[in-house]
Amino acid sequence: MKMRKTGGLPLSRRLARRVEELKPSGIRRFFDLVVGRDDVISLGVGEPDFPVPWRIREEMIYSLEKGYTSYTSNLGLPELREGIAEYYTRFGVKALPEQVMVTSGVSEGVDIAIRALIEPGDAALIPEPCYVSYKPLVEICGGEAVTIPTSPEFRLTYEMLMQYRDAKAKILVLNYPANPTGVSYSKKELEEIADAVNELDLIVLSDEIYAELTYTGRHVSMAALNGMEDRVVIFNGFSKAFAMTGMRVGYVIAPPDIFAGMLKIHQYCMLCAPITGQIGAIEALRSLDEVERMRAEYMRRRNFVVKRLSEIFEIKKPEGAFYAFPKISSTGMSSEEFAEKLLLEKSVAVVPGNAFGECGEGYVRLAYAVKFEKLKEAMDRIKEFVEEHGEG
Repeated sequence: MKMRKTGGLPLSRRLARRVEELKPSGIRRFFDLVVGRDDVISLGVGEPDFPVPWRIREEMIYSLEKGYTSYTSNLGLPELREGIAEYYTRFGVKALPEQVMVTSGVSEGVDIAIRALIEPGDAALIPEPCYVSYKPLVEICGGEAVTIPTSPEFRLTYEMLMQYRDAKAKILVLNYPANPTGVSYSKKELEEIADAVNELDLIVLSDEIYAELTYTGRHVSMAALNGMEDRVVIFNGFSKAFAMTGMRVGYVIAPPDIFAGMLKIHQYCMLCAPITGQIGAIEALRSLDEVERMRAEYMRRRNFVVKRLSEIFEIKKPEGAFYAFPKISSTGMSSEEFAEKLLLEKSVAVVPGNAFGECGEGYVRLAYAVKFEKLKEAMDRIKEFVEEHGEG
């Protein structure tokens, strides 16, 4: 039987090769494995377990009752953009509302920035372990994702960056506090990285979605450093700190030329972020006391998790976000084997470290964005699992 053709191509070749070659997300794979299983304690997905604060929900409910369900301008509601520009002064960034674009989550912002900047053959420097989206987004554009191994400390340095001077890279993607490691950077560390950025003539895509969930003092944005405002594109949003993941409201703050390019893509691919979420985000910026409450609870959980896991594994204390990244290689298992067996035998879901790049092998990521009682039970199950396998 002959294979039917569509548009001159056999059915087996309808997808673009660059899409066929993309690997499925390692995070979503483990998320899918636990769907419908009530016995599983999932430490796999980075989603806050807090409800959206009532004040924010109330504003969104009221907006729906009033029938505010239209499109907004491509850039987002003016009041929200003004509020974001003012809010970012707490991180030392002086931005105009005209530099702020509201996006459908941080994910859209990173996507359109990479599409605006990367041409086929361009290189992007990406420290590993890293969030799972960065490399595929570069590759979809025909760019080369050049990864920089940062283990065992998981900190990017001036010296590391300068080793890639011959890569002829155009951008550096930097996430801090980092997913999956929880690493953040001091002003001094960022200044040293900025020196390398200037020497290599890079544009920095600065993913700061966990800025409010920093446990070692006030977050510092690279865009606040002298002379860096024209080299840095900031990404942030309301999903993590305000527990508004499903509202899909993020934003970018960018230099004018990059902003203009990103806006063109945003106009065609997304149009605007959902108005209900934008209205909630305006109230969120007035509700920072709610963030303080949630951050204090995350810090309590972090301290507990680090204490318990350090009795079994080597682990670095996270400085931000809500992830722990223990080294599990002492068990003799690979990251995937450990995660799969832990799920099968103890009904605890974690994400294999190699989902975040090759240098994540030998680690797993645990999200402590679950209720404290469940976290205690999960730690007990992990300890039992390791003891039963005769390691640790």
